[in-house]
Amino acid sequence: MKLARFGASGSERPGVILADGTRLDASEFVREYDEAFFASDGVRALGAWLKDAGAAAPRVPATARLGAPLARPSKIVCIGLNFRDHAAESQMDLPKEPVIFFKATTALVGPGDPVMIPRGGGKLDWEVELAVVIGAKASYVDEARALDHVAGYALHNDYSERAFQLERGGQWVKGKSCDTFAPIGPFLATRDEIADPQALGMWLTVNGVTRQKGTTANMVFGVANLVSYVSQFMTLLPGDIISTGTPAGVGLGIKPEPVYLQPGDVVELGVDGLGQSRQKVVAHS
Repeated sequence: MKLARFGASGSERPGVILADGTRLDASEFVREYDEAFFASDGVRALGAWLKDAGAAAPRVPATARLGAPLARPSKIVCIGLNFRDHAAESQMDLPKEPVIFFKATTALVGPGDPVMIPRGGGKLDWEVELAVVIGAKASYVDEARALDHVAGYALHNDYSERAFQLERGGQWVKGKSCDTFAPIGPFLATRDEIADPQALGMWLTVNGVTRQKGTTANMVFGVANLVSYVSQFMTLLPGDIISTGTPAGVGLGIKPEPVYLQPGDVVELGVDGLGQSRQKVVAHS
């Protein structure tokens, strides 16, 4: 299934996108795609409802805004330098263990919402990523069983304000957590929709120019390894997100000089099986 949320920001309703693109309102069956939904085997129950009653569910207009495909989670865990080519362009050694940092959950927005340059910022950068959504509580999980704890996958643009991240001291979280810096979607594809999360093409363009083109096969640490690894240090709750890193081609790595986003720029991106998203850059207001 493809889970989505429709409506104005702050008033989204849960729904499902069918294979033919039809959008169904599922709010009569489920209140929200949140921790309680995933923890109560909600994906399985939703599938049964869709089979039995989906034909009678209200249709959602194609013009309706798409929000993030799940409610604000307890945490967004990001993985740094997890693609071999991105580590090389960053002139950094491959990590011996996954590099973990957080992105504030207040950064979460819909896949078509504008991305805003933060106050005092000026080095806004892009990163197409595969986001993993946890479906069952995970603590000290073995890698062999790690995917059993995954509800599904989504497209994520891990926006970064490089000046805050690299020039202001402290941890990377400062440059990753600004409002609008986590557009996710257009939908959450349940685990059965993605046969192999390590065989997904991914791409990103800025104003129509290809900047990133890679594959999840180039990850240093795969999805199962990451779920297991992160669970050794914190409990992952249903609905939590792990964003698994980005391939080469970020603005910071462009030679001879880095290239950063400006107001009016348009960023488009996609991952195989997870759709596409589009954000327009706006100045702080």
